[in-house]
Amino acid sequence: MSAVAQALRDARLLESLAAQTSALSALDARAKLLVTLAFILTVVSFDRYAVAALLPLTLFPLAMAALGHIPLRLIGRSVVLAAPFAAMVGAFNPLFDTQVVLRVAGVGISGGWLSFTSILLRFLLTVSAALLLVAGTGFTPLCEGLRRLGVPQVLTTQLLLLHRYGSVLAGEAARMSLARELRANGRALPLKEWGALLGHLLLRALQRAQRIHQAMLARGFDGQLPGSATLVWQRHDTLLVLICLLGFGLARWVDIPHGLGTLVLGVLR
Repeated sequence: MSAVAQALRDARLLESLAAQTSALSALDARAKLLVTLAFILTVVSFDRYAVAALLPLTLFPLAMAALGHIPLRLIGRSVVLAAPFAAMVGAFNPLFDTQVVLRVAGVGISGGWLSFTSILLRFLLTVSAALLLVAGTGFTPLCEGLRRLGVPQVLTTQLLLLHRYGSVLAGEAARMSLARELRANGRALPLKEWGALLGHLLLRALQRAQRIHQAMLARGFDGQLPGSATLVWQRHDTLLVLICLLGFGLARWVDIPHGLGTLVLGVLR
């Protein structure tokens, strides 16, 4: 299976997980949106050299995956697919920030390596939380939750259409990739042919999207999609928000790893 086809398969599987019955899917989409947004803001608020202080926050995506019965391998494949972009952001940090700020077992670690590791860890936490939000809720309930939270309906409609047309583009890319592999007999595609391939891909996706839009107009589409998700805020949604906010605040303002390390060293002495 090609990389494009595998990515498309994982995206469809991720979306289908929202239909299964679980403790995560039973929660209100607005509650999950609020706690995920609070989690992302907490992660990005840490100092650029923070690494150990971020580790307690890994409990949140692990708990979300457990509540939603979501396989971590699927989330890991999706995160790894986008990891090169995060690596490029901090790839030059070790070259420019060479001052030693930490020593572990006599080995000096520069600030550049710490900031690079922190970038990768933040990327892992935030992207996995976003993927788990989609897998445990579904894109349509998420858009409905955003609308209920005050986001303009024109924006939520655009997000939903972008999601649906994105799958159309990915499907066209997967079919073109498969056709190229069958005709190339395993040979790599020359760089000069990538432009024509991408242009053909966009033309095919545009034609497909136009046919879909015409079908929507024939069925009475007036620029807004009806909300099909039923959202009912219950007591356990409030409990989830309060517990998560308390946990995020504790992880942000209390250096838990440092405290545990001090406690362990004190006991050993």
